[in-house]
Amino acid sequence: MPELGSRSLVIEINPSFGGRKEGSLGCLMLVDAAGWSISPPVGTKDSQVLQEPGDRSHWCVVAYWEEKTRVGRLYSVQEPSLDIFYDLPQGNGFCLGQLNSDNKSQLVQKVRSKIGYGIQLTKEVDGVWVYNRSSYPIFIKSATLDNPDSRTLLVHKVFPGFSIKAFDYEKAYSLQRPNDHEFMQQPWTGFTVQISFVKGWGQCYTRQFISSCPCWLEVIFNNR
Repeated sequence: MPELGSRSLVIEINPSFGGRKEGSLGCLMLVDAAGWSISPPVGTKDSQVLQEPGDRSHWCVVAYWEEKTRVGRLYSVQEPSLDIFYDLPQGNGFCLGQLNSDNKSQLVQKVRSKIGYGIQLTKEVDGVWVYNRSSYPIFIKSATLDNPDSRTLLVHKVFPGFSIKAFDYEKAYSLQRPNDHEFMQQPWTGFTVQISFVKGWGQCYTRQFISSCPCWLEVIFNNR
């Protein structure tokens, strides 16, 4: 297990005051590096959304997955804040309950019912924050939350009512290789954050990879 110094500070949101205050430390679990990258089966139009030259109209796109299957199209985000939830009217934004899914798994259906108010993504000056609005924990993996020299990435457990800076632009750009043409031409895993609702994955769980989690999100940030 990692030392205490490697843990990330999470912040509790106080709805009454609309501000942040220091909260407890996130619970971290080691993750097999082989489970880091999941390649979405995007179609031509979805690829154009991500790779249109000079396109800065969106700052990220969101994909919703149920186990190994992506459900619905990529959701492009232009506004600085986005609510991702399951049922209307629990927010304005990405309603997962309106997507058509053929998954009949009882576990998937059970986790769907627990998403509720879901999460809020907020782009701020210092990076992108994820606030857990639901009544159950969420689990997050991001390259910018960990030591760039680490051979494994950590999964961060975020409890209801807490938030974490899931993505740091400055750190992400420091991870790129100089003069890397491929980096500039297409999305890269360093600009991707994975979020699982209710169920965690990694060495501390029976699920080793996020693709085994019932309901999860892939957030791909615009690297231009």
